[in-house]
Amino acid sequence: MNLKSCLVRDYMAGQLITFKPDTEIMDAVHELVHRRVAGAPVVDDKGDLVGMLSELDCMKVALNAGYYGDWGGPVSDYMTAAVESVDAEMNIVDLAQKFLDSGYRRFPVLRNNRLVGQISRRDALRALSELAVS
Repeated sequence: MNLKSCLVRDYMAGQLITFKPDTEIMDAVHELVHRRVAGAPVVDDKGDLVGMLSELDCMKVALNAGYYGDWGGPVSDYMTAAVESVDAEMNIVDLAQKFLDSGYRRFPVLRNNRLVGQISRRDALRALSELAVS
């Protein structure tokens, strides 16, 4: 297998923790901490991607509590709504370049505009290192 034929779908995580926009933020924070996950997609009732909740977004919760004494609210108040995603058919080389250009740690993966997984920088690095030794 060469680098150009290695695709995102081959290395993405398909079993995801997801949240709804109306999920209580502290429930989401506890779930991320408990599962040792750095972020999760936010989907609507149809399963469409509407945002991402990251560790950085969760820091807003603590900051908000520090200023206003309020630890609550829906995930939609804290998530990042403008989400960059990648297609499941994207090759790993293009994905690696996208990681370098964006600075993001993970991307949600879409197929026909539906959320099918998530891929991290670590996943991309694993793919590149496996291909380098084969």
